Amino acid sequence: MEEKKLIGKVTHYYNKIGVAIVELEDELEYGDEISIEGTITNIQETVDSMQVEHEPVKSAHKGAAIGLKVKDTVRPGDVVYKIVE
Repeated sequence: MEEKKLIGKVTHYYNKIGVAIVELEDELEYGDEISIEGTITNIQETVDSMQVEHEPVKSAHKGAAIGLKVKDTVRPGDVVYKIVE
């Protein structure tokens, strides 16, 4: 059974490039399965591109603000969960 763990919140979304800025409350790694949820947002995807300070990274820690490439529109205030088995 899959479980969701809160790992952050969307603070900004750049529509033209499809990138969300996420303030992390826990660690996130390349390849993690995530769910982004909000009032009208509900998407699940695999982390395949993220940056810290405009540099590609494979993982980011609690407290980091990351740029996360997403496949669909997200909104400030949406919450990000890591899906764990």
